[in-house]
Amino acid sequence: MSANTNNVIGGHKAAINNDSVPQESKEHSKQVIAEYEENGAGEIEREDKPKNEGNVIGGHKATLSNPNVGEEAKEHSRQVLQENGIDV
Repeated sequence: MSANTNNVIGGHKAAINNDSVPQESKEHSKQVIAEYEENGAGEIEREDKPKNEGNVIGGHKATLSNPNVGEEAKEHSRQVLQENGIDV
C-alpha cells in the first residue's frame, strides 16, 4: 500500500468520525473504505526490515547509554545492533 493510499484511506476514516461532515459524505467514505477492503488492499504490506532502519539503530544505541533502561532491554539492543553489523 502506498503512502498516498494510506493518506486517502486515513482521510476517509477521519471524515466518518468528524461531526461536522455531512452524513452523505460519511456514507461515501464508508463506501470507499469498503471497496478498498473488498479488493484485498486492506492488508498491510510489511517488509523484512523497518522503514526507518537508521532510526531503529539509533534508538538501540540510545538504549545502551540510557541509565534508566534495564539490563534485559540493553542486552536486546546489543543483540539487534550486532545482528545489523554494528560493534558495541
